[in-house]
Amino acid sequence: MRFAIFGDIHANLHALQAVLADAQEQSCTHHVCMGDIVGYNAYPKECLNIIRDLDCPVVKGNHDELASLEGQIDGLNPLAELSLKWTRAQLSEEDREWLRGLRMQRQVRDFTIVHATLDTPHKWAYVMTQLDAAASFSYQHTNLCFIGHTHSAKAYVRDEGVLSVPLDILPILQKNKYLINVGSVGQSRDGDSRSAYCIFDTDSNEVTLRRIAYDISAAQAAIIEAGLPSKLATRLVTGR
Repeated sequence: MRFAIFGDIHANLHALQAVLADAQEQSCTHHVCMGDIVGYNAYPKECLNIIRDLDCPVVKGNHDELASLEGQIDGLNPLAELSLKWTRAQLSEEDREWLRGLRMQRQVRDFTIVHATLDTPHKWAYVMTQLDAAASFSYQHTNLCFIGHTHSAKAYVRDEGVLSVPLDILPILQKNKYLINVGSVGQSRDGDSRSAYCIFDTDSNEVTLRRIAYDISAAQAAIIEAGLPSKLATRLVTGR
């Protein structure tokens, strides 16, 4: 099996289409979505429809949760708040109900997926350091766990201690535990403007990070046309 594992799409249709096309070219047999399908970009409904049509395992992201609810939006930066208010207006009650029904974490085959952290998934904390990773490792019951939320591709391994390790092609050894952030499809923040996702090959037991170019100009034009803040368009180029 070859799993295409991706998340933080954030309503970026052009990026999602590019990632799915690459996954097909890479002979991926299964898809897994790490959440935050909506928010920030201009195609929330279209991206939701694609993920639903894939009929693949999905976990809930914080933007998915907030887009599915009503009332005040608290705890987000102004750009995220503005985009979520706009996103809510684009979604039907059926869309919101589907988002509300997503689980916070789940096991797929013999690995775990969660959007944020395993220790407190509902609090939407970030795994930014080895110390953060150590907290999640304490709740990790599988050899391998995939996460998202930071928009930055990164891998941690727990052996004698917790280390940050290169992700490009990472062999998964049964004696260790691995916590792998798959990066972001729709709004990279690790300095590389390309989309990021991971392939997990269960035959070779390797995780490979893929970086995929997409039509950023078209995604930017859609953001501006939708009346969303222009900064959401400019940050797609910087990968920050």
